[in-house]
Amino acid sequence: MSSGSALRVQAGDWLRVHPPVRVVAPGLVLIVLGLVAFFVLLDAVRERDDVSAADLPVLEWLVERRGPTATAVLEAITFVSGPSVLPLLVLVACVAWVLARHEWWRPLLLVGAMVGSTLISLAVKGVVARPRPPEETMHVPGSEATASFPSGHTIGAATLLLVAAYLTTSRRHSHARVVGWTVATVVGVVLVALSRLYLGYHFLTDVLAAVALAVAILGGVTIVDRTHLTRRPTAGAPPGQPATSEPGVPGPG
Repeated sequence: MSSGSALRVQAGDWLRVHPPVRVVAPGLVLIVLGLVAFFVLLDAVRERDDVSAADLPVLEWLVERRGPTATAVLEAITFVSGPSVLPLLVLVACVAWVLARHEWWRPLLLVGAMVGSTLISLAVKGVVARPRPPEETMHVPGSEATASFPSGHTIGAATLLLVAAYLTTSRRHSHARVVGWTVATVVGVVLVALSRLYLGYHFLTDVLAAVALAVAILGGVTIVDRTHLTRRPTAGAPPGQPATSEPGVPGPG
């Protein structure tokens, strides 16, 4: 057995005798990755170097290529993902979820994640206080009054799609389900982020930082959810093994 294989076996054995670590490890990895990416971007914004050097070139390139059809489509996307519509859509979806599936835990986690993402976004905006792009690049000059970093629309959309994907696929594993949610999440986040850049309301680093924070929020959600399920193990599951279903939710199959 190679040294690498031996280390993997030892790590697996260690995790098996330390169930709490196995439960929280995936979430901790996501939190660390998200926060590291966020602080790298924040440093670039403050130092005006590295990735932030692409902010103005990307913004100007997109503004120069605006057309009526793309503008109309991306305006609709930015409206639906904004603070006036997205919270209402999430609330309606969660109420429907509770009524249809007779469960409260997963809808509650989704609502909590969305509220958390909003509070985090507002707090970071207040601390960083980054000005918006120049008004002459905005599709509707002066329509955005809050700070620019991070993008509130993007963190909301990314949090919604990432957390919904996790809550849906973690209970019933199937290749089609995972692929479908992966594609939907990537396409959805990219479209919302693109709408904010194309319409001139954010810089590239604003939307990237928002996605990084959403990944960290997903990590927190997985820790809370997996800990909750571990306390309610399914019959015959080994100690520390997360439950595969909740009341009213079929197990994997």
